[in-house]
Amino acid sequence: MAERSTAAVDVADNSGNDPLTAKADKAASDGVAEAQDTAERSARDSDDERRDSEQSGITAPELHSGHKLARRYRLEECVTRLDGFSSWRAVDEKLRRAVGVHILPADHPRARSVLAAARSSALLGDPRFVQVLDAVEENDVVYVVHEWLPDATELTALLAAGPFEAHDAYQLVSQVSQAMAAAHREGLAHLRLTPSAVLRSSTGQYRIRGLAVNAALRGISSDRPQRTDTEAIGALLYAALTKRWPYEDDAYGLSGLPKGVGLIPPDQVRAGVHRGLSEIAMRALVNDGATASRQEPPCTTPDELAKAVASMPRIRPPEPTFPTPLEYQRTTYQQGNYGRPQARSGAAATMSVPMPPPPLQSRTGKALKWAVSALLIAALGLGSWQVADKLLDQGSNEKTGETGTQTTPGGQNQKKPQRPPQPLRISGAQEYMPHGDAIKEQDVPNAVDDSADTAWITPQYRDYARFGNLRRQGSGIIVDLGSVQSVRAIDVTMYRAGQKVEVLAAGEESSGPSGPGDFPQSLTKLETVGDKLEATMQKPVRTRYVLVHITELPTDVSARTFRGGISEIKVLG
Repeated sequence: MAERSTAAVDVADNSGNDPLTAKADKAASDGVAEAQDTAERSARDSDDERRDSEQSGITAPELHSGHKLARRYRLEECVTRLDGFSSWRAVDEKLRRAVGVHILPADHPRARSVLAAARSSALLGDPRFVQVLDAVEENDVVYVVHEWLPDATELTALLAAGPFEAHDAYQLVSQVSQAMAAAHREGLAHLRLTPSAVLRSSTGQYRIRGLAVNAALRGISSDRPQRTDTEAIGALLYAALTKRWPYEDDAYGLSGLPKGVGLIPPDQVRAGVHRGLSEIAMRALVNDGATASRQEPPCTTPDELAKAVASMPRIRPPEPTFPTPLEYQRTTYQQGNYGRPQARSGAAATMSVPMPPPPLQSRTGKALKWAVSALLIAALGLGSWQVADKLLDQGSNEKTGETGTQTTPGGQNQKKPQRPPQPLRISGAQEYMPHGDAIKEQDVPNAVDDSADTAWITPQYRDYARFGNLRRQGSGIIVDLGSVQSVRAIDVTMYRAGQKVEVLAAGEESSGPSGPGDFPQSLTKLETVGDKLEATMQKPVRTRYVLVHITELPTDVSARTFRGGISEIKVLG
């Protein structure tokens, strides 16, 4: 029961009910004071913590709009003020962009843990999370700067508009569970994964903000962080399917479940809910062993939840609906009445419109018909002769072993048009290690899995763009096409813009290349590229191994740190 504490704290933040009063009412009604629901106990703990903070005299720093931090971050609007800290929308005047800032006094009991959480989150560098840009302590103030996404919409606002379609709910649970699984593999937990912590961009991608930081700001911890985050994802999916919060208390603008009925599956709350998604939500929200009707095992980690979602049949988006076209109506011009006076009311039945004579009934018309018929016969005869001549030429070429050439009437040869390049199958991939030591070899499959949401990402290096001067020959990924192929184009999605990259190919006879001299063929020149690297070869290159070679990394978080990577590699032939 302890693992549901985090989600319950989130319920209390917006319920507007006093948990102590709720406890007294419940004890008076049924006499079982010790059997309180987990959400009520966690909400009471959160309120006690808030009162303790107020009694201890900890207050948010006295700041106002227009105040600058580090002579760079100008505060614009306070969006949260709670528990001795405040959160602001601000402007980074150096880079001229909007950012978010959390501020709390340096002597706040949670200041050290907030700094540690922010710096750990910044090292993750996963684009599915809102990135921490800076974490500083100066002038008796601790502040954390993070990305601000003006074109993204909070899940809270999306849920207020109504339940999600099955495909939208599927995308939500799939993307969020995969992102949290990646974070837990790096030892990071969220612990406060509420609707306000999930954003959807204009392209439909979900971003998670406050990884580790939101929980540190509020002093939230958990003995089973993976279980806590998994149940929070289940609550988000439940809300997306039903527009109801899966606990008895109202929260985040959503009504809770009826009192005393317990946790019921989403497809019993609202008609038309996708059965498979309903079961996924129940498996994530497992309560004392109660799961969905099929008695599937519960999902206790984000990785298990992501695998359960991936094993479902894919839910396709709904077919677009088009308005019914208006009934076709003939105009007066199409009816042959253009330019004629319209019949007045009452006289339409008595007036007769003269019919035009049948076409081509005159002597000239008959001559024209005979001329057209003669031309058609001549054209058919000429076409038959050309077909027969071509068949005879083909037969002659087959006997002599020669190949025919298509000739135009002007006598010029025409080449058969080439088909557009098609993706070649990649049978394997490995990290380019000219010095023999790997960087993130376990993440190499992320760059060839046909998904731009996953990536091979380098660690963060300091002071030098050439991998901290630890890898002067760079790094990258070698893809194996399985056999020698004709490479006509490449399409590489980079983890971020600003990396210095080239694409090389091994020799046709090469086997297991690994060093700089094993890739003599250049497919692209060495240059700084953006988010995409696309190139088409003037002449196909015969090779089995293709190397995407990164020599310099872009800045990350600060001007003295560097990080890069590759999201997806496609080789076309």
